[in-house]
Amino acid sequence: MKSFYPLLLAIQFLTQIPVRLKQPYGEREVGASLLYYPLVGLLLGALLAGLHSLLHGVPVLLHAALLLAAWVAMTGALHLDGLADSADAWLGGIGNRERTLAIMKDPYAGPAAVVAVVLVLLLKFAALAGLMQCSNDWALLWPLLLARAAMPLLFLTTPYVRPGGLGEALAKHAPRRAVILMLLATLLGMLAVLGMRGAVLVLGCLAVFWLLRRMMMARLGGTTGDTAGALLELLETAALILWVLMDTRTCS
Repeated sequence: MKSFYPLLLAIQFLTQIPVRLKQPYGEREVGASLLYYPLVGLLLGALLAGLHSLLHGVPVLLHAALLLAAWVAMTGALHLDGLADSADAWLGGIGNRERTLAIMKDPYAGPAAVVAVVLVLLLKFAALAGLMQCSNDWALLWPLLLARAAMPLLFLTTPYVRPGGLGEALAKHAPRRAVILMLLATLLGMLAVLGMRGAVLVLGCLAVFWLLRRMMMARLGGTTGDTAGALLELLETAALILWVLMDTRTCS
């Protein structure tokens, strides 16, 4: 059973799928869970794709709304919370590192948080509606996979600036060589399946990743759990929009 702990921990950390480990686990298992983040993305994407198939024939806007509601429910809005906290902190921090970190810990949501969450959900909703026009059922796999593959890359390349907690254990105890091999396998697998479209999708997400990581380093000198969640949400949104834009060109 313990050999499955990292996978079960990844599911527990990233989803609302009812996995609750009763036995104690250590920081090594927490770090090793990063290996399974892309697999969790595939799992969530497959569940959404299955729902997408079941909803065929439902009016487009309702179809998109139901998919988005399921998407948020499956993750418990965990990463949206990180996006909200990061947006508030970036606006209210006024370029100051300590003030930015302090605002992130504030449980209340300010105007920037509300606007950021509404905009991301609106963009996802519009992109999902666009997806109905000419895409296959499995298109939903890739944004969720890529966004969760970016999390190990972030923790591998970026200092974690808050002492204690899950994020520090992930950053400190990640099996670096195995994570690198996993990321390469994910990249090669996407290119093999999607070809040039996969290459465009990966390059677009890497550009967004680079920009967001640069902002984190400039303001905080690293990442936090909140900024990691914000990165995941923004990468999902960017990948979904990019896929729909590619679809629009091929279906028009």
